[in-house]
Amino acid sequence: MGNYNFNLSNLPERTERPRTTGLTMVMDKGLSTRQAEDFLAASGDYVDFVKLGFGTSVVSKNLKQKIKLYHEAGMKVYLGGTLLEAFIVRNNIDGYLKSISDLGLTCAEVSDGSITLNHDKKCEIISRLAKDFTVVSEVGSKEEGVIIHPARWISMMQNELQAGAFKVIAEARESGTVGIFHKNGSAHTLLINRIVNKVKLENIIWETPQKSQQVYFIKLFGANVNLGNIGYEDVIPLETLRLGLRGDTFFTFLPESMKQDI
Repeated sequence: MGNYNFNLSNLPERTERPRTTGLTMVMDKGLSTRQAEDFLAASGDYVDFVKLGFGTSVVSKNLKQKIKLYHEAGMKVYLGGTLLEAFIVRNNIDGYLKSISDLGLTCAEVSDGSITLNHDKKCEIISRLAKDFTVVSEVGSKEEGVIIHPARWISMMQNELQAGAFKVIAEARESGTVGIFHKNGSAHTLLINRIVNKVKLENIIWETPQKSQQVYFIKLFGANVNLGNIGYEDVIPLETLRLGLRGDTFFTFLPESMKQDI
């Protein structure tokens, strides 16, 4: 970014928009247009994607106005994958496509966290949407206690990228207690290590709603790891984690000579 209020050496180099790595995806769970304006004024430059979470776009006021605000701020906007699942279960994908086109969206999420969807069928939907939209696809179940074998995670991610997904999202839900995380919110390290051995890191967005989870991935993969399901009020705090300007990552990016006792 480079456009900071203070001149500090040894800050990690952050990617700039339009980014393909170092992405931050924010979850909007029903902000008003005024809240959206405040969020954009405070931290808009650090956000790449805004997800209008789950089915909130069905009941949110001033939807088109808010999407316009986000688009004008240079962000991609998409509706939560759960809403597409609601259309799929009603056998009405055409209705979904018409709805997102009418809203002027250029991005879509495909997920199967709530419904059981044949994986070939899911990949067909990704391919269909990828012709006209930037597709992010989500892998993992929202159900607590549903264990997906690492090999299955990997094959699903690979197949979905091959089908046309721009990025695959590793599911953790907005609570951060399923999928790539244990029930207590701690990282499923074996699963994560297995995934990155087979799927390129830059192609994955990790859902990290909790600060400890953001810290974990920044320490593991660096300042420009792709992170999602970030609360709008957590964007600036996350950016300081990425730059080593918060206690949790303070020494992560500093040279050894600066890590000595003073």
